[in-house]
Amino acid sequence: MARSRRSPTKGAVPAKVCATCGRVMTWRRRWERTWDEVRYCSDACRRAKSRAIDVALEGAICDLLVGRRPGGSICPSEAARAVGGDRWRELVEPARAAARRLATRNVVEITQHGRPVDPATARGPIRIRLSTQQAPPPEA
Repeated sequence: MARSRRSPTKGAVPAKVCATCGRVMTWRRRWERTWDEVRYCSDACRRAKSRAIDVALEGAICDLLVGRRPGGSICPSEAARAVGGDRWRELVEPARAAARRLATRNVVEITQHGRPVDPATARGPIRIRLSTQQAPPPEA
């Protein structure tokens, strides 16, 4: 029995970026019919969606980086402190997610030990710097 739609080959699996957390999602067979509508990597991301605080964190990251010397970097906690004030600790992971979203748009690079790393797989402390393949920062 022939299929009307063919599954992608192993080397050509399409990927998308989650609209909430910025992680890369790869094609799955169960998404075969709805791949064009898939926006979120999980139910948790679908429930969280993008909030005003996420936009504020992206803007804070861009503002802080523009104010740094060329090649300078920031820690995600700096953006969390700029936006959250005394509640900054609970905004560190959302700041990392905002950095991942900016990295997928080539606005920033995420680094560890001064070297760019894959935002989706980076574990531990990270730094954020303006991308060398710079796209203009989004207007905050």
